[in-house]
This record gives sequence, C-alpha cells and structure tokens, in this order.
Amino acid sequence: MGDFRFSHGGTCPICERDVEFTAKFTWFRDHLLCSGCGSIPRERALMRVIAEHYPDYRKLVVHESSPCGRGVSTKLARECPGYSYSHYFENVPPGERHPERGERCENLESLTFADNTFDLFITQDVMEHIFHPEKAFREIARVLRPGGAHIFTAPLVNKAKPSERRAELSPAGDIVHHFEPEYHGNPVDPKGSLVTMNWGYDIAAHIYETAKTPSVVFQIDDLDAGIRAEYIEVVASFKR
Repeated sequence: MGDFRFSHGGTCPICERDVEFTAKFTWFRDHLLCSGCGSIPRERALMRVIAEHYPDYRKLVVHESSPCGRGVSTKLARECPGYSYSHYFENVPPGERHPERGERCENLESLTFADNTFDLFITQDVMEHIFHPEKAFREIARVLRPGGAHIFTAPLVNKAKPSERRAELSPAGDIVHHFEPEYHGNPVDPKGSLVTMNWGYDIAAHIYETAKTPSVVFQIDDLDAGIRAEYIEVVASFKR
C-alpha cells in the first residue's frame, strides 16, 4: 500500500483564501492542514462559529486562554485591537506576568479580571484539562458582558455517553486517577497537560447547571471549508 495522501480545494474560514486542505495521515483532526495558514479542522470550525455569531468580532473585547500560536489565535491577535491572552503558569501568581516570557498568568478557576470585562472568551482544547471545570465555567461567565459568549473547542470523546471525570484532586491536593493518565500538548509546558475530563454532548447541560449560561454544541461538516474530522465540535455558552 502506498503512502496516504488527501487533498481538497476550498476556502479557509481563518485565512479567508482559496487554499488546499491536505493530509498525510487519516487522523484529520490534527493533520488536515490549510496550505495558507497551517490551521487544522477544529480551529476552522471555531472560526466559523465566531464569525457567524459575532460578525463584528474585530471590534469586540476578546480574551483567549492558552492560545496555540497559529490559526484562530494569530488571526484574533492580528485583527482584533481588543484582543488579549493569558496562560497558566504554576509558579506565577494569577494576574502577574511570567518573569521571562512576559505573558500574563491566569487560572481559569479563579480569574483576576473584573465582572463584565469581555465580549468573547476563547479557549481551544483547554476545558478537558481543568480539575474543577464548574469553577472555570462560572468564572468565565462572570467576566463576560451580557450578550457575550464563551466559544471553545474540547474533544467530546464520550459523545452520547455521560461525561466522566478522568482525574481529580483529593482534599490533600493529590491527583486521584480514575483512568490511565493521558496527557495532551501544552504550549507552555513540555510535560503536557493531564486530561481530567472525558466530555460528552451533555457538556451543554453541565455548563448551564453550573454557570447558568445557555450553551449550544455545534457539529459542522464542510469539506470545502476544511472542516471534517473527529471531535471537532464547537461549544458556545451565551451570557444573557
């Protein structure tokens, strides 16, 4: 059998150009790349939801937690004057800057921002790494302005099955694993990030129960926009 190669022409929702979407591996989620900006399917799906629901996003006050350095992150940083971002650093107090990197530290479970600060809050594959996601959803809702939204990606690996907690903290602060530990890449930590949740489609109900923000799970399949792969759902939680 020869080497796998897939190619399809279309228009990228991120770089907004006519491009080729190509992959050398069958796992499109990480490997169906845009020839213009190098983005992957979940990033293009995220941009589609942002642009369709907030077409004036360039004029909005936007914060992104843990940007990945390509795709939506670089587009928003380049085109939105009101864009800011933060990472989580274990040894840096929230609200302060990393001494070497100069980047702001924020803990999603306890944000230092004032109420009603942002129009949009963006996270990309972050919410499956939070030990107390209910706190994070409440905090994000708190810092959103009425009419704003938390728009994010997270692999909904459990699909129609109930969401499951993979790992949690004991009262003493030790990690208790309920499954074999799994780690994903982390833009600021080569050790990676522990996966704490196996989310399913019930994530929308979970968010509403904890943060009272109505949420929608978007499932998009549009090969002409390079949006085709497993686990590329986009969730939008709207603050009334």
